[in-house]
Amino acid sequence: MKKKALFKWVNRIISSVLMIVLFAVAALVVINKASGGEPEILGYQLKTVLSGSMEPEIQTGSVIAVTPVEGDERKELGNGDVITFMESDDMLVTHRVIDVNNSGDNVFYTTKGDNNNAPDTNPVLAENVVAVYQGFTIPYLGYISSFAQSPNGSIAFLIIPGFLMLGYSILIIWRALRELDDHKKTPTDATNS
Repeated sequence: MKKKALFKWVNRIISSVLMIVLFAVAALVVINKASGGEPEILGYQLKTVLSGSMEPEIQTGSVIAVTPVEGDERKELGNGDVITFMESDDMLVTHRVIDVNNSGDNVFYTTKGDNNNAPDTNPVLAENVVAVYQGFTIPYLGYISSFAQSPNGSIAFLIIPGFLMLGYSILIIWRALRELDDHKKTPTDATNS
């Protein structure tokens, strides 16, 4: 009897974990697609770091939390702030501010990757700053996140947990049917008397 009770608890735990994983992955994929590839949790955007320019603080393949900045907030940054900025139309960079220069109404930031030998060649116009790093990093999760954002990754992260749930459900149904068959084959005390 203890074996059956243990089996029921294990069943419930596995089912719960698989359901949570399935819904979490589905929610992340939907949020990712709805936000145009910029997942946001509690006001923080998650960015994937693809280079080692900020190591050792931010490792290659990490996911970092940044706070989006707009308007005049972009002009209020200072030395030591780690900012994410548009380097070109399709490339974001996260580097540390090492100098702030004012030129009329414009603010320019000199930036440098912590792991780089020299500052970046082009100053960053305040209008190109999109976010400020908040010090929260999850190492290596960026590799998974990058794959999940690809078309193949979206399919894989939805289909694999779905197949796991389906396979586990088939196993549970098969065990229940086998248990019913065994119960029918076993003679009861009422027919023996």
